[in-house]
Amino acid sequence: MKDGICRVFVSGPYTKGDVAANVRAAIEAAAQLTDTGYIVYLPHLTHFWHLVSPRPYEDWIKLDLAWLKLCDAVVRLPGESPGADREETEADTLGIPVYDWSEFWD
Repeated sequence: MKDGICRVFVSGPYTKGDVAANVRAAIEAAAQLTDTGYIVYLPHLTHFWHLVSPRPYEDWIKLDLAWLKLCDAVVRLPGESPGADREETEADTLGIPVYDWSEFWD
């Protein structure tokens, strides 16, 4: 594990571009992190919750930011994302390190 990090929040594109491809990429990243021993929170999985019980976008962001506070680090996936930008800003405010996906594996 990197620098004593256990709980990792995966942040990345969701609504920009192909939503299905974004969710898949996030799941693949989360699987790789889990296989390496990290405990992962993956906000992209709320995609499936939203299909069954839709909520306003801000409800999902509120949920994400609440879970982010419990994490040791944020790993940012590549791609433009206003939501991930907000998550990164919140992590910075809380003093939680944010790693670019490629940096995390160095």
